[in-house]
Amino acid sequence: MKAQLLTAPRAGVATAAAASIVSPFVDALATGGLSLLVLVPLLLMGRTDVLVLSAGVQAWVGALVNMPHFLASYRMVYRTRDSIRAHPWAAIYVPTILLSGCIAAVVASRWTDIPVSALLTISSTYLAWHYTSQAWGMVATFTYLAGNPFNQVERKLVRGSLYILAAWHVVWFFYLGYDRYVDLTPLYEGLSILTAVALAMGLAGFAMHRSRTGRIAPLRAWIPWIAIFVWYAAMARVGLPALFIVQIAHALQYLIFPFRVEMNRTRRAVGAGPSQLVAFQIMIYLTVLLVGSIVASILLPLGAMAVVTNWLGSRPGQVVGFAISAFFNIHHYFTDGVVWKLRDPEVRADLFGHLKA
Repeated sequence: MKAQLLTAPRAGVATAAAASIVSPFVDALATGGLSLLVLVPLLLMGRTDVLVLSAGVQAWVGALVNMPHFLASYRMVYRTRDSIRAHPWAAIYVPTILLSGCIAAVVASRWTDIPVSALLTISSTYLAWHYTSQAWGMVATFTYLAGNPFNQVERKLVRGSLYILAAWHVVWFFYLGYDRYVDLTPLYEGLSILTAVALAMGLAGFAMHRSRTGRIAPLRAWIPWIAIFVWYAAMARVGLPALFIVQIAHALQYLIFPFRVEMNRTRRAVGAGPSQLVAFQIMIYLTVLLVGSIVASILLPLGAMAVVTNWLGSRPGQVVGFAISAFFNIHHYFTDGVVWKLRDPEVRADLFGHLKA
């Protein structure tokens, strides 16, 4: 989730103690707190081997957590015709281009894997921007809700620290994925050292914010920023297998936001209707999200593999799962950057409507 917030707190926002997306505790846990409780002890004890999960466990956890965050973002875009018209690139043009590219890559895999590899490379490098932008979105959102958003200098320091982490993430991927073709060890080690500078920059930004406002930024603003440093420490220690754990933590970080939007829109639609009706509609939303995620995660790749294998041969059938993954990932990253423009009054009303005094 990317946040582009106003430079001053919105009138009518609830007090800092009550200004939350779900609740202060749930917000802190979902936006990185839970991942810190799991990863920090494992890193300190050197037990990172437990982060390597079996394929079956990964499939089920992905179906129950990772896929719902994709579908929740699609719900944001495809909810109404007006929403589709408002976001034509996210709703129509980009997925059409992506689908064409994925189909071409699968067909071309009969002769070469380069197009599929290119899709995965684009997805993996785009992921670095997505993760760090979402971390900033969490930080900016919760300082905003507390009534003390960052000023321009503080913003540059904290966001600048995340830019360094994004660069590290990109180089980390190429360092592990393309080591047979190019030796990026000096660059990787240099950026790893530079993450210490990123840590200092972020701490300086938070310290300046504390000095200016007289208050420490809320814990919910600190947690996402700290969490991404810990996530990347796990990735550096374990390698590619740790990325799955980080994906789940990222998905949890995201899910409370479309959930709140759904809650606020439902309450607005029901108006003075009974609270039971709101609860019933939210239960339908969650059920459809979960069932749709399980079906999409398990049946879609298997069905596509069978169809493509029959049409084009075994090799295209084997790589179609990678193409589907690249489609979902890249489209989600783009969609996320489009729909969460908090400068838009409608988006703010959807996300913060429950906080009106």
